[in-house]
Amino acid sequence: MRILVIEDDDEMRGFLAGELEAEGYEVALAENGRDGLMQAATGDFDLFLIDRMLPHLDGLGVVQALRSMQITTSVIMITALGRVDERVRGLRAGADDYIVKPFAVPELLARIEAVRRRKTFKSDQSLLKVGDLTLNRLTQSATRGGQRIPLKPREFRLLEYLMLNAGVVVTRTMLLEAVWDYHFDPQTKLVESHISRIRLKIDRGFSRELIQTIRGSGYRISADTPA
Repeated sequence: MRILVIEDDDEMRGFLAGELEAEGYEVALAENGRDGLMQAATGDFDLFLIDRMLPHLDGLGVVQALRSMQITTSVIMITALGRVDERVRGLRAGADDYIVKPFAVPELLARIEAVRRRKTFKSDQSLLKVGDLTLNRLTQSATRGGQRIPLKPREFRLLEYLMLNAGVVVTRTMLLEAVWDYHFDPQTKLVESHISRIRLKIDRGFSRELIQTIRGSGYRISADTPA
């Protein structure tokens, strides 16, 4: 997977390159929006990591230019601007996701995996499956081992997001954004309580638990036995 990092801060740019390459990604670098746009338009990349504040052409301008050129490569914006309106502007400009500085590397890697997963997912796929668990997106219903699982609307959205990212660790922040449209941390046990309720519904009575808690990182749904 080839990633283009457009970041004007030398230290951050080098840090990102080192961390991504250590994970096996092939990384190209640009230090301003103009050069980054030129590389993005002429290169073969799978993902762009674009800083919000860039010289010559800011991050929003880069994203808007890419989309106007019909370049649909996934974009994660990196920003020090944590306000909700700034994040919304980035998403409306065409970004697929964003991450606010300072951030932990596992959070960035989780977002990269989730974006990549969404990109390869067929939007017309109505059935999601993880092991013997099936989610029907048309009828808003779920079954496991042939047994129907009653889900409330928010529980359905939460389970759907987990299954769309099956095998990938998703963080608490990602769930708050995707399921509750929260772009801030409400400082409650909202995610934890919903995960607990879904676990009772889909795992109770079965020998294998599908929803796994990854300590210090987040949650993952997988039919594989956790290590």
